[in-house]
Amino acid sequence: MMLRIMSVEFLKLRRKLVWLLVLLGPLGVVALQAVNFGLRYDYLTKQYADDLWGGLIDNVSMLMLPTLFIGLTILASMTAGIDHQMNTWKQTLALPVNRASIFAGKFAVTAILLLCSSTLLVPFTLLLGFLLDFGFEELPLADLAMTVYYPFLAIMPFIALQVWLSVVMHNQALPITVGIIGMIAGMFASQFPDWMPWKWPSLINDWDMPLYSVGAGLTLGLIVMLLGMCQFVRKDVR
Repeated sequence: MMLRIMSVEFLKLRRKLVWLLVLLGPLGVVALQAVNFGLRYDYLTKQYADDLWGGLIDNVSMLMLPTLFIGLTILASMTAGIDHQMNTWKQTLALPVNRASIFAGKFAVTAILLLCSSTLLVPFTLLLGFLLDFGFEELPLADLAMTVYYPFLAIMPFIALQVWLSVVMHNQALPITVGIIGMIAGMFASQFPDWMPWKWPSLINDWDMPLYSVGAGLTLGLIVMLLGMCQFVRKDVR
């Protein structure tokens, strides 16, 4: 059932610019770092002389976090906005599936799109490192994978929240505003206490354990998704 719902959702997106957005997010992050290293190559390579790849990954990570926040906001809005713009909620809800599955399908499609975008950051970052002549000897694939996928898992509460708001609200101005506020808060999250969800995607905590942030994000993400699903099941969406 879920596969059928997700295939329908992807069909709705086939003529939209969603896949271009999936590509532009990681491409923009790496392009900005290419400019950064290109303009300050001597300074940055001297600063990160002991670990060139680690320096590149840290710089990519700093730009990746706000991109994740704004990216999930746009993707959630586009995924739900199609039904609002075309007034197809009645047709969608008339399908022989329950409302909970429809909501879960919206969440899954948004998460998959963001996952695809995050995954593209891996080859783009590697390509930039090769172009900067960082070498192949100490390629930190594990660190790069952790930098890319751990924040994606930790940011699940915000994916669930944005899908929830985008689905139940016809006017997408408020969901997008909430997403922008989340992006701004995420940029200063290192100053927040560990219990605040905006801090979790940065993987910073007092225990110095990134998996703490990942576990907290997955747990709260599931709770928010279930709350949104319950409201969607009861709400008269038009």
